[in-house]
This record gives sequence, structure tokens and C-alpha cells, in this order.
Amino acid sequence: MAECTECENLNCLIKKHSLDEKIKDFLKNKHTIKCKKSQQFIMEGTPAHGLFFTYKGKVKVAKTGADEREQIVRFAKDGDIIGHRGGFGSSKYYSISAQALEDSSLCYFSKEDLKNILLNIPSLTFDFMLFYADELSESETRVRKLAQMTVKERVIDSLLYIDKKFGSTDGLFNVSLSRKDYAEYSGTTEEQVIRILSTLKKQNLINAKGRKLGIKNFEALKEEISKHTLNMYT
Repeated sequence: MAECTECENLNCLIKKHSLDEKIKDFLKNKHTIKCKKSQQFIMEGTPAHGLFFTYKGKVKVAKTGADEREQIVRFAKDGDIIGHRGGFGSSKYYSISAQALEDSSLCYFSKEDLKNILLNIPSLTFDFMLFYADELSESETRVRKLAQMTVKERVIDSLLYIDKKFGSTDGLFNVSLSRKDYAEYSGTTEEQVIRILSTLKKQNLINAKGRKLGIKNFEALKEEISKHTLNMYT
């Protein structure tokens, strides 16, 4: 795994400040973790000791709902932070679980190291503050959308989000998700997702090849949920 100064993930907050002289000693304490596809590296409710950064790979982050059903709350790709609501701050336990969607490499910093880094590098502390503000805003927007959207609109919103998050190649998303994953992110059942995807495919709005999906007609899908999104997917 590359050193932070050589990392290509320019969106990573640690990478952004890796040339600061004050951070160099702390970077020596970074741990690297390799996860196989489907391997869970954070278990909900377990003691939170630190924060993860995705070096290479794709991850799903989930939380158990009141009905004991798993709800995917977000996905992570190269450079993204995982476990920030428990791995850093006052919480003693992780409020989420995290599982690799493909073979992935992660960077890990302990709570103590992160605390010392932020106390010594104000500019990084400020960037973390902005990150948390953006995360809160996105979470509030998603909760509001889920409450107002129909099931079909939620599935369409999920498709547009996946394309924005991971991108597409040859008309298919650059990530392989199960229909169950789409259901858990959309807040519905696997049966409803299968039925809606079948309808969208017949309408020539999406592509499907095995587990992989892709969008054929972006404008039509955006129009379906335009009253909720306010140009989020432009």
C-alpha cells in the first residue's frame, strides 16, 4: 500500500495534508488492512477504536433498523471515510456495520492518533468540520426524500446515486450490487425492487446484465423524481 504522500486519492483528507511536517510522525502509526469481498470489518455495536479510510475498493455501510432489518445508509469508494460517527468523537461503539463489496484495502487510524492529529493541525480540523457538516446535510436530505418518495421513486433515486457514486463503463455501473443491496438502500423489499427494475427495463430506461445494472435514459429517470432532487444528479 502506498504511503499517504504518494496516495492517488486526492479527496482523502489525510492525503490532502500529508505534506504537512506536523503530520509525518502520526502517519507512521497508520495501519493497513486488506479485506476480501464480503468481509465485514466493522460490526455494529462493537467498541469503536478508530477511523477507516478506503484506499482501494468499494464498501457498503449499514445499520439495523427498529424492525431488525438491515438498512444500507451509504456506500464508500477510494478515499472515503468509514466509521466516523463512532470511530471518532464521544461515542464508544460503532453505530454501523461495514462490509467490503469487493477485495479492498483500508487505512486505519486509532482514536488517540486522530485526536492528536487534529489538535496539532488546525487546517485538517477545519476540513473535518466541513466534512461532518456535509455528512449531516446529506443525511437530513436523504431522510426527507425517503419519507416523501414512492417506492418506485426511491429505487430510481438509488440508481442515480449509484451512478453518481461509482460511475459507469459501457452502460453498466462500476460496482456489482445484489437486488437485496438495492432494496436495503431504497428502504423497500427485494421483491419490489425486482418488480420495479423489470418495469424500468421494459421501458428501455435501464440496462441489466446479470447482477450489474446501468442507466440507459438519464433524463427520463431524473424527470421521474425531479420534484424531490433539485438537480442533485446533474
